Formats: sequence, C-alpha cells, structure tokens
Amino acid sequence: MKFKMLFTVLALSAMVFTSCEDNKKKEQEEKERMEQMEAEREAEMEAEKEKQEMESNSIAAKAMETDTLSTLVSALKAAELAEMFKTEEGPFTVFAPNNAAFSKLDKATLDQLMMEENKDKLAGILKYHVVDQKVMSADLVKMIQDNDGEYSISTVGGGEIKATLEGENVILTDESGNKATVVQADVDASNGVVHIIDAVVMKKA
Repeated sequence: MKFKMLFTVLALSAMVFTSCEDNKKKEQEEKERMEQMEAEREAEMEAEKEKQEMESNSIAAKAMETDTLSTLVSALKAAELAEMFKTEEGPFTVFAPNNAAFSKLDKATLDQLMMEENKDKLAGILKYHVVDQKVMSADLVKMIQDNDGEYSISTVGGGEIKATLEGENVILTDESGNKATVVQADVDASNGVVHIIDAVVMKKA
C-alpha cells in the first residue's frame, strides 16, 4: 500500500514538474515571440523614418524648394516623373533647366508638351537631362580635363550630352548642337545631385 502511495506521489510530482516545465517553456516562447514582434515593429518604424528623411531631402523635394525650378517641377508632374525622383534611391544626376531655360522654348510647344497625351514625349525630354549615377561638378570637370577637354555623358533617356569647359563654366552641348551652361552646381540630395542649367537640351529628333 505504501509502495502504491509512493508511486502515486512520484507520478503526481513528475506530472507537476512536467507541467511547470511546460509552463516555463510556453512563457519563454511567448516572451521570445513578443520580443521578436517588438524588434520587427522598431525595424519598421526606423525604415519608415529613414524613408521620410530620404524623401524630404530628395531631388524632387530640392526642386520643389527652389523657386527658379517651378516650371521643371510642373513638367516632372505632367510626365509622371516626380515620384521617381522622390522615392527611388538612385543615385541620379539631374541637369535641371531653370524657368529661364523653359521660357526660351516656344510657348505653344511647351504647352503642347504639358498635355496628358504627350506625357511620354515630355518624359523622354526630361530623362535626357538625367544621368544614372551621382556626378559632382568637381568630378565632371576632372572627367572633361582627363578626356582632352570633352566628355560624353550617357543619359537615362538615351543619347549623349557633351560636356566641355569655357573658363570655369561647364557647358553642355546636346545632339542638335544647342548649348546650356551650368549656372548652379552641386545641389546635394539624398538620392543624387542637381546641377541647374540655363537651357533645355534635346535629343536629335
């Protein structure tokens, strides 16, 4: 009888011990799950913060902050490219025509380009001003000097722009021979750099 009672006590003790161990294991698993969820939440918040910081200092944001680039901003929106320069990491180099540059174009032509049905054509023109890497002005000057005074830049929109120097000024010549001068260099952005130019450059038709 004593043996039976002892066996029962031992069995109950084993069950209680196992139950305690199971509870501890469940508590540990729950703790680890909560810690993982918290870590994931913090990582998401950090990623969102970094995204907001990137977008607030993006090429699109810099252009919107610059009064002399308001026509370019309108053109980017019309061509549905504003979001690209806001959210994509790049890095890009944008040779950004200022308002004076756009005013040199025929108004009727510019108005036509801004129409919904011509957004692909407008996008092609704007992408001709974009390079798929970050090129600061000092680097561009060195490239020109290292290539006998003329450096060919391949653009996102296809085609090339020739960069040369006139005194201290960087001059861009498009495929039709039209020239633009960099009037403000190295507007640094989170996803690249902007160089403001005084004329719109065009690919050969």
